[in-house]
Amino acid sequence: MKSSVRIIVGSCNPVKINAATAAVATLHPQADIRCEKFNAPSGVAAQPMSDEATRQGALNRIAACRQHADADYYLAMEGGVALLAEQAYTYAWVAIADNQRIHLSRSAHLPLPHKVYQALQQGQELGDVMDALFQTVNIKQAGGAIGLLTQGHASRESTYTAALIMAAAPLRFPELY
Repeated sequence: MKSSVRIIVGSCNPVKINAATAAVATLHPQADIRCEKFNAPSGVAAQPMSDEATRQGALNRIAACRQHADADYYLAMEGGVALLAEQAYTYAWVAIADNQRIHLSRSAHLPLPHKVYQALQQGQELGDVMDALFQTVNIKQAGGAIGLLTQGHASRESTYTAALIMAAAPLRFPELY
């Protein structure tokens, strides 16, 4: 009989649910992954515009998940934007936690066009800006800006999955961390 692993993901976005499930499956390849989605508040702006706010959003979502219910793992992903060396980038802070520790990592950075960054500075969210620019609908629950700007060679889900797998390194080798 397969073992069961319960996870709580601090989002109802299918991209984040799929990324979390895929990442935990790499830790427990023989297990039945039981995933519960939870609309955890980030406690930061809908579109975080700094590294600090983006990281804090992921941590806040983990805290909310832990308070929500007991699970083997709690996962959160917070997408944000930051200006680095005069170039705007989008990326995510991701977190995977058990009942003792929180493990963090960041995703790859995607450079954003200047006009996209200008719209974000005016208070718009990245998904909405990309939908308007590429005439898509709800792209943040599909390939995201990553999928659009890489012409499908990468996606929001693949980027989140990779970052979560890296964040889980201490769970693979606890004696090293």
